[in-house]
Order: sequence, then structure tokens, then C-alpha cells
Amino acid sequence: MIIGNGLIARSLQSMDTGDYLFFASGVSNSLETRISEFEREFSLLKNSMEKHPECRLVYFSTLSVNDQSKQHSYYVLHKLKLEEYIRNNTSNHLILRIGNIVGNGGNPNTLFNFLKAQISQGMTFTVHQRARRLLLDIDDVSEFLHAHRDDLNNQTVNFAYPHYFDLKRIVRAIENKMQKKAKYIETDEGDFYKVNFDKTATKFFTGTDADEYLRILAEKYI
Repeated sequence: MIIGNGLIARSLQSMDTGDYLFFASGVSNSLETRISEFEREFSLLKNSMEKHPECRLVYFSTLSVNDQSKQHSYYVLHKLKLEEYIRNNTSNHLILRIGNIVGNGGNPNTLFNFLKAQISQGMTFTVHQRARRLLLDIDDVSEFLHAHRDDLNNQTVNFAYPHYFDLKRIVRAIENKMQKKAKYIETDEGDFYKVNFDKTATKFFTGTDADEYLRILAEKYI
């Protein structure tokens, strides 16, 4: 059973065997402040768990819960609340905290989609020099779950390519693929947060260095 119809949900179609409850729905905008939106996701999660108690729950959370600057944001508090609810109400689950997803389609406000649109349209945008981002190919989500969904029971796993990409490096990869120069203004702003990746997550990416991973993302999705 797959709950949701976005990029993550679509990537899991081949895994919809009936033994798992993949919860890939809910608030996608990390700047959301409407309580009703968060309550809608919480209600959907609880109802889904009650209807499918026999299924192993896989819940998609966010790595931004590690960001100390966002500990009081509605979005992070909401995600932590749902994580805690899952831990307290099922003994058969996996919580996957994921980084900045890169794929075809999906939320236009994701980093790759935003940069691609700005460069394509010749728009001027701002690059924060101090900012770093953890990226994740959408295809890696299903591949990781295929390999580990049965041996990570009742765990919370941080999952993204374990390298902190600076924004200019990401922009250059997109420029190279599009063969078009980006127009941007650099500011001495931005930050990033450290994430502890366990061996299961880091081993998954063994054999691909950061430059190659970024090049593959640009080749596939630009």
C-alpha cells in the first residue's frame, strides 16, 4: 500500500506488494505554517496505520530535523511529532529521513527543479556562498529499500549521498548539462547542518565519488 502520489510515491510502484505501508504523503513545503495542513497529514497517517496494522510502515521524514536553526519551525516540529507517534504506536516500522530529492517532476521548489527553471528562463537568482546541501537521487530511495527494508526494523535512518555540496558546484553541473550560463548574485550567507550517517547508508554509495554522483544527477534530470 502506497499513500501519496508525488515523486517518492511514484518511485515505489514496483514495491507495492501489499506487505508494506509506504507513507509518502503530506506536507511538502518546509515553510508551511498552516496548522490545518499538518493536522491533515497526521490524521491520514493515523488512519492509514489503523486500517493496515498488518503492514510494515515505511515513513519518509526529512534530514532537516538535524538542522539546529530549524528546531522551532512548524515543519520540523511536525515531522518529529509524527516520528515519535510511529515509534510509540507500531513495532514494525522504518523511518527514513531523506535529503534533497532530485528526480523528474515533483515539487517545483526543490533545489534542482528551482535552479533548472531559473537557468532555463535566464532569471537572476541568489547563491548563498556558505550553504551546503545533501542530495539524493530518487532512484536511490527504492533501490535502498529493496536492499534493506527487511533488515532495518524499528530504526530511524538518515539517507542521502553523504557529501555536502556547495551551491555553486551544483549550479556548474546544471550549467554544463544545459550548455547555458547561469545568472546569479553571490552573498556571504547560508549554512548547513551535520548529519550522522550509519554504515548501512554510507556503504550504499560506495564506489561513486561526489563529482560523479553530481554529474549523474545532472545527466538524468536536467
